Amino acid sequence: MSTGSLSSQSVPVFLAAQVMATDGANMGDPISFASELILDDVYELEYASEPARLSLVARDDASFFVGHDTSVGTPGAAIYLDCALTFMSPDGVTSDALLLVEVDTDGNVDGVYLLPFSALSSKVEYRLVGIDRDAAHSKFAQVACVSFTRGTHITLASGAQRAVEDLVVGDRVLTRDDGVQTLRWIGTSTTRAVGEFAPIRITSGTLNNDGDLLVSPDHRLFIYQRTDELGAGRSELLVKARHLVNGDTVTISEGGFVDYFQLLFDSHQIIYAEGIAAESMLIDSRTRPVLPSDLSDSLGKHVKGHSDLPHAGLDAPEGLLGPNAADLLKKASSR
Repeated sequence: MSTGSLSSQSVPVFLAAQVMATDGANMGDPISFASELILDDVYELEYASEPARLSLVARDDASFFVGHDTSVGTPGAAIYLDCALTFMSPDGVTSDALLLVEVDTDGNVDGVYLLPFSALSSKVEYRLVGIDRDAAHSKFAQVACVSFTRGTHITLASGAQRAVEDLVVGDRVLTRDDGVQTLRWIGTSTTRAVGEFAPIRITSGTLNNDGDLLVSPDHRLFIYQRTDELGAGRSELLVKARHLVNGDTVTISEGGFVDYFQLLFDSHQIIYAEGIAAESMLIDSRTRPVLPSDLSDSLGKHVKGHSDLPHAGLDAPEGLLGPNAADLLKKASSR
């Protein structure tokens, strides 16, 4: 199945059967959709359970289906973001998650998945303390948005470097493809740096970057290969930060809180962060919920320079990105 130019994302999920109620009204049952959940029920993760990657493809109407490169689910099947959940562990720490429901062609439930925003552990009792049927899309949008972290230096039109937190709407920023472009909107959020929200640290020099670069896990970096070291068959590549993690020069930076910043231009751009090329925010059905409602309404359903996915087809195949991918890409793009 081809997804064409539709937006896709791979997320870590647990199967419903791996998350069982061990106390409360639903004791003995796997986790289910919102209408069957009861607050204060206690859930535990099956021993030694590991999350699987579920490929989600977003249509323009904000609906989702399972992508062809998924590890679980049926490719092409409809997926609904049912609700946002909040759990509390015995030590008082809360964990957020999304409940996803897969439906077959007859409209019957064919699968239920839990997408946790932080790591869950077996043999821990998680009490269900929040069920929100309205927040699922906005919560997912926070994961889908590409974001820079506080302190990241962005290259302006003048060539000067400015910390992302000091940028303002109207600033003129240097882009790779369209020269100087005006910054139209800046989104900010602060979240715990755990799970899908933990930033990826690319240490100084790893990709010829001037300083450490910390970005959200699915933030894509633009690489121009002077030699095709990866065997991708093309010189221009977009590579997700999470696919470069090697435990050495590219690591997951967990712990504490992280300030994230989203930079929006009239069209999807490749800009320069810590001296290397990285994408700006892309407006699609996954990310639109983070925008203020008045801005979202003014943009209309299709946003030229975003909806037509100007950088489609540049994503590096994940199968080519092994533990030495960062070294290969640095070699391929050496100045």
